[in-house]
Amino acid sequence: MLEKVLADTIKIGSLTVKYASGETERYGEGPPHAVWAINDRSIIRRLIRNPWFELGQTYMEGAWDAPKGLAPLLEVFLRNIPEETPGSIVTTLKRQLEQANSVHRSKRHIAQHYDLDESLFRIFLDREMHYSCAYFQNPKSSLEDAQLAKCELILRKLSPPPGGRILDIGCGWGGLALYLAAHLDCQVTGLTLSREQHRVAQARARERGLSHRVEFRLEDYREHQGLYDRVVSVGMFEHVGVPYYEAFFTRMRDNLRPQGQALLHHIGRSGAPGLTNPWIRHYIFPGGYNPALSEVVPVIEKTGLKIADIEVLKFHYQYTLREWQKRFQARRAEVVRRWDESFARMWEFYLAACEVAFGIGDLVVFHIQIVRSLEGLPMTRDSWYRERKTEDGLAEQA
Repeated sequence: MLEKVLADTIKIGSLTVKYASGETERYGEGPPHAVWAINDRSIIRRLIRNPWFELGQTYMEGAWDAPKGLAPLLEVFLRNIPEETPGSIVTTLKRQLEQANSVHRSKRHIAQHYDLDESLFRIFLDREMHYSCAYFQNPKSSLEDAQLAKCELILRKLSPPPGGRILDIGCGWGGLALYLAAHLDCQVTGLTLSREQHRVAQARARERGLSHRVEFRLEDYREHQGLYDRVVSVGMFEHVGVPYYEAFFTRMRDNLRPQGQALLHHIGRSGAPGLTNPWIRHYIFPGGYNPALSEVVPVIEKTGLKIADIEVLKFHYQYTLREWQKRFQARRAEVVRRWDESFARMWEFYLAACEVAFGIGDLVVFHIQIVRSLEGLPMTRDSWYRERKTEDGLAEQA
């Protein structure tokens, strides 16, 4: 059954399958090429029936391996196997249920992923623990340099007034908020729903003597009150859910002063709206969804906010995920010892699947500059990218 499906399906690239019986077959021709070793033939019906969930599930169970690497194998699959797309009444209802991110459910969803022990994330993240897309000015940049470049670019785009107040919605482990507080004359408030992130961020602020400049709060964006000169959100909007976009942007509007500006950094689709992969939704990001611009822009307009700029960061997350995977693999044995083999397989599959999706799929990162008024904005993007002098007098390029 699987042989027929693969023979009919693999038209782009080629796939060598090593069956549990010892037989080996090749499907398709040319690059990219991947190798799939099936250890348990009983999984075949499951894979055919529900490939985009069972592929990850059966990998976690050890039922198959990718001797030449997970990313090449998933690339062949992604290029040839169509994903479920929205459109029918059933899929529309599914999207509504999957993204029912009330305050209570949001806290539960965030806890499932982000409240895992801090030490796990230190295994594969950069030193500052930025768990979001880096900015690779050069493909050969280190992960640390690329994450610092991301922070610098965001700083320039925000460009707050001296003594200004900045709200960071979804502050993670505090890397961006601490960077802004250290490099600007400003007060920063960071919001998170993760108790582990909140604990770590507060400790880092104390260690760096920045507690007087940055405050971290365990609070939902819908519950926060306050007026700010700038609002920034990096890698959090993916957890909001389409049914709550109006609430999100209404709160953003109410948090901004009349001349305030916001920067929304989020994963999105360069094409039409879609669905969250069922395995990712179940194991990694419950309630998560990466929207198309067509799902975001009308809601921004509806709340009376204005879009001042949209920048599309292409392939930067592919490079980021590739670096995370390298670091994860270098300490994989430690993950297995501390958790177990299934857990390690879950994380490496997640990292590989996302790397491929950003490399050949329609996923990108959007930078959307949102304002209440266009008055006083710079005419060009020049100030975001030209060299500026640092405190020690050295030139620095964003």
